[in-house]
Amino acid sequence: MAVEVSDEPEAKRYEARVDGEPKVAGVAEYIRTTELIAFVHTEVDAECKGRGVGSALARTALDEARAAHLRVLATCPFFAGWISRHPEYQDLLYQSRSKVSD
Repeated sequence: MAVEVSDEPEAKRYEARVDGEPKVAGVAEYIRTTELIAFVHTEVDAECKGRGVGSALARTALDEARAAHLRVLATCPFFAGWISRHPEYQDLLYQSRSKVSD
């Protein structure tokens, strides 16, 4: 099974398709600024779950964020969990520059 992922900026999401089919098998919605990309929702078709579609979405989106020098805010539970299991992407996570003082 081949998963193809593309960024669709006008829709503010990454889309995954399986084996060249036109039907979208999964999406990762985002909000993007010049410095940050926040992943807010990920959804994979029920018939495609467990087949690597979500992982392909995450890996492609995060690789593109790295290439664009963007920090990542993973508000989506899927992205947060995926990054926690893949330490090679944890350096992308956004961290507030201000410290809370007591």
